[in-house]
Amino acid sequence: MNGHAPHFDVEDFADPAAALARVHEIYDLAVDHLRRGLQHYVDGADIGRHVRACYPLLRVRTDTVARADSRLSYGFVAGPGVFETTLTRPDLFADYYLEQFRLLVQNHGVALQVGSSTQPIPVHFALPEHDYLEGHLGPERRRLLRDHFDLPDLGAMDDGIANGTFEPGPGEPHPLALFTAPRVDYSLHRLRHYTGTRPAFFQNFVLFTNYQFYIDEFIRLGHELMADTASGHGYEAFVEPGNVLTRRADLPPQAEDADGTPPPRLPQMPAYHLVRGDHAGITMVNIGVGPANAKTITDHIAVLRPHAWIMLGHCAGLRNSQHLGDYVLAHGYVREDHVLDEELPPWVPIPPLAEVQVALEAAVAEVTQLSGYELKRLMRTGTVASTDNRNWELLPSHGMSSSPERRFSQSRAVALDMESATIAANGFRFRVPYGTLLCVSDKPLHGEIKLPGMADKFYRERVDQHLRIGIRALEQLREQGVDRLHSRKLRSFAEVAFQ
Repeated sequence: MNGHAPHFDVEDFADPAAALARVHEIYDLAVDHLRRGLQHYVDGADIGRHVRACYPLLRVRTDTVARADSRLSYGFVAGPGVFETTLTRPDLFADYYLEQFRLLVQNHGVALQVGSSTQPIPVHFALPEHDYLEGHLGPERRRLLRDHFDLPDLGAMDDGIANGTFEPGPGEPHPLALFTAPRVDYSLHRLRHYTGTRPAFFQNFVLFTNYQFYIDEFIRLGHELMADTASGHGYEAFVEPGNVLTRRADLPPQAEDADGTPPPRLPQMPAYHLVRGDHAGITMVNIGVGPANAKTITDHIAVLRPHAWIMLGHCAGLRNSQHLGDYVLAHGYVREDHVLDEELPPWVPIPPLAEVQVALEAAVAEVTQLSGYELKRLMRTGTVASTDNRNWELLPSHGMSSSPERRFSQSRAVALDMESATIAANGFRFRVPYGTLLCVSDKPLHGEIKLPGMADKFYRERVDQHLRIGIRALEQLREQGVDRLHSRKLRSFAEVAFQ
């Protein structure tokens, strides 16, 4: 077979929809070329030359500054110059790409240039979602795979653009998006591995939790909503790990509904999805314990460009005036998690986002039926400290200037956990609106630690209310609209155009 997929010279498009159609054409032909080449290779055929296909390329050239609505935080490039990015999975990102294309044309009045890039598509990223090389190739054929196909190149997948450290060389174009196509593809594959569900099921509003109790309640609620055909809630399906799909009772079944199979064991960070047709539903992920997990999952979900993510979890209350079951709405973070220190230095402030803060407080008031001064009995706003040491209580605390107690006191922290600062910091880093609402489950500094019986009773009484608050907050954010949600606080002064 011919070694290279069809090449498309860069062509100008004034119509965003036509530009997107060309992206589809380039990508589909490229992936088909790789799949056919791989099939020949798996069948034992001599495929001869190196089989290669490249991602679609989007380029914008502008000689003027943007004529953009200054209230928007995205949709325009930083100034005159050449800007480009590689694109992948137009089947998954069609609506997102079309909106970014539309804004570029609207704000700059220039053509969109689309063609084949020089960035090869790794053969692993061209496989159908249910196909795995290991199931078809022996050890010797796997070893020779790199001689015939392009394999993933980690050098093409770093986060220099998002981190603000990427510097184009002389004459090189500036980036249009935070993520290159290989970086996106890498995360899509990781999401399937870590969460046990397809990336296509992920919704634009995400809840993270560190306790299975919340997931159990979310599952119960998901099935309850699928049986509810009268309230007009708008959720069309509920998806569980293994891509097990339950469609709302009044909707006709579809062929894909039977594709899922419950896994023999849960994946590392299982995801569950309340699906809407516009992808504005709610995804919930049990990230487990610790900042490493929190960073890992947000590194990958970020490529889906969600509209908001919120942490719902338990925390240690640090103030004597707090009670078990009280809520803490984070408005600042002490970052002692350390997993992002290289990508986002600790001196970078992580600001509260007004839209998310207001939605969370309003949701607490709505669900608890408390308001104004009475709401302060149940919830306080303050700084949350996140640590990478699960046994921080056992560290020496007396006579040491750097003891945890002293640092938490000096920072005015009111709660401590292991994940919230990581999720907020990665939201800031990847320009994804973030928020945190925690529930006090113990007060170790004041002698109130979780004992098994007490903890079980607490979880039963508080989890349902806490989850309903988180869901209601995301629904309020959805009702506000995307343009208001993506805050200018998250954008730098030399920012990429894509949201």
